Amino acid sequence: MAVGSERKSRLLGADEIDVSFEFFPPKTEKMEEALWSCIERLAPLNPEFVSVTYGAGGSTRERTHNTVVRLVNETKLKPAAHLTCVAASKAEIDAVAQDYWNEGIRHIVALRGDPVGGPGTSYHPQADGYINAADLVGGLKRIAPFEVSVAGYPEKHPESPTFAADMDNLKAKVDAGADRIITQFSFDNTHYLRFLERARAAGIWVPITPGIVPIHNFKQVAGFAARTGASMPSWLARRFDGLEDDPATSHLVAAAVATEQAMDLVDEGVKKFHFYTLNRADLVYAICHLLGLRPHPQTQPVSAAVKPAKARATG
Repeated sequence: MAVGSERKSRLLGADEIDVSFEFFPPKTEKMEEALWSCIERLAPLNPEFVSVTYGAGGSTRERTHNTVVRLVNETKLKPAAHLTCVAASKAEIDAVAQDYWNEGIRHIVALRGDPVGGPGTSYHPQADGYINAADLVGGLKRIAPFEVSVAGYPEKHPESPTFAADMDNLKAKVDAGADRIITQFSFDNTHYLRFLERARAAGIWVPITPGIVPIHNFKQVAGFAARTGASMPSWLARRFDGLEDDPATSHLVAAAVATEQAMDLVDEGVKKFHFYTLNRADLVYAICHLLGLRPHPQTQPVSAAVKPAKARATG
C-alpha cells in the first residue's frame, strides 16, 4: 500500500455495508429468551435478512418454522428459513416450503444437509426425496418465486474430492436458480478471495457473501471448523493460547480478530457480510459498529417478541 493512501475500511460511512445474521432455533424457554434478546439487540442495525438454521436430519423442523413465523409476524426483519433434503420426501419438503410461502416467508436457504448418521457417515438421498441442494433449489423455484440462498465452501466441502468438483456442484445450484451464495466461515481471507476468483472464472455471477463467525469460545469454534472443513490457522490459535480461563480477555481478542478480518475484506472491495451469531449479539454488534453500521431510528424495537410465546399468550 502506498504511503499516505487511505484504507477503504477507515473511510466507511453509514449504510455502506450490508449485513445479515444467522440464528439457531431455541431448545428451551431460557434459550428462547436468549435468542429474542439477541434479535432485539441486532434488529436496529437493519440487516438485509436474518436466517434460522435447520438441525441435522430435519431435527429442528418445527422449532425452525416457529421461529421464522414469529420473525415475520412480530418484527420488521426479513427472515430466511433453512431447508434441507435430509430424511424427507419431496412431497414433505414441498409442503414445508408451501407453508412458508403461505406464512409470508419469501427467502429460503437451501442446503443438502448433514447425513442422518452424523459426521463421518456417508450421505444417501432418500429414494423419493431431493437428491442434493441443486435439486432442492429447482424444486423451490417451481413451488413459488422464492429468493434462494445456497452454501459455498472456500476450502471446499469436506466430501468433495476436488476443488473442481466442488465448483461444479456450486455451479449446478446457481444454474438451478440460486440467487445468492453464502460461504462457510473461514479465518484466512485468502481462501475467500481465491474462492471468489474460481467462482467468477466458472461463470458464477450471483453475489457471494463471506460468512464470519466471532469466536466466543475458541474450543467450540475450532470443533465447528474441523467438522466443516475450515482450517484453523496456527497464528489464530496462538492469539487465544493461554486464555482458556480468561473469558474477558478472550472476548476482547475475539472482537479484534473478527473486526480485522472484516476490515481486510472491506479493503478488498467486500461490502456484504453474513454473521454466524450463535445467538449471541455482543461481539457481532461491536464488529458491525466498527464497520460503520448504526441503529436505524425508524426501526421499531422487537421487545414485544422477546417474551417466550407461551408467556406472552398467557399474560
